[in-house]
Amino acid sequence: MDLGLERAGMECRWQVEIDPFANKVLAKHWPQIPRYGDIRAIKGVEIERVDCIAGGFPCQDVSRVGSRIGIGGSRSGLWADFFRLVVDVRPRYVIVENVPGLLDGGIGRVLGDLAAGGYDAEWRCLSAAQFGLPHIRERVFVIAYPRGSVAGHIGLGELLPTKSPNWEGFLLSARERSPNGLSRSMDRSVRLGNAVVPDCAEWIGRRIMEHVAQSDGIICP
Repeated sequence: MDLGLERAGMECRWQVEIDPFANKVLAKHWPQIPRYGDIRAIKGVEIERVDCIAGGFPCQDVSRVGSRIGIGGSRSGLWADFFRLVVDVRPRYVIVENVPGLLDGGIGRVLGDLAAGGYDAEWRCLSAAQFGLPHIRERVFVIAYPRGSVAGHIGLGELLPTKSPNWEGFLLSARERSPNGLSRSMDRSVRLGNAVVPDCAEWIGRRIMEHVAQSDGIICP
């Protein structure tokens, strides 16, 4: 998500990640910014105020192939700490990402919390295939902003550019791939589900940047 939002013109100021392997990846690509570990231990006064907080919380309890405990589970329940930081920081925008199972496993809680915190929200399910990539990877994105924002809706209902996925090239690449070409962590299938497709995050980011321009009365070329 960080990469896609940067492509849209945003700047990453800090990150929250508890997993050691994932932190090594983040440190390689964003070596200069602060990283925090367990979100449960972070206090709002400790982090820089930013215009946008973006992230996903664990999906295991809301996933349609998971436990289906719901957003109150021990893993997906970390949404409570995500929202706590939103309340503390009061960003201009909030981006929440999760699997489609959130739509029937906790979207009401997410939207209710945001509304109680003074935020309006829009949401949409996006697929990597909609951006011309050869896999499905559907994800729900919730975009929130303070109630009564001047420019109104972000525009998540806009039509996406039509791109045809190159499935043939993907299958050829998969057949030629060697296990030695993957890191040991990626060999474990649990790692393959972590990432947000940058193209999806970039599209979301561009909608937000356009919303900023309209709200601030900026004329874009």
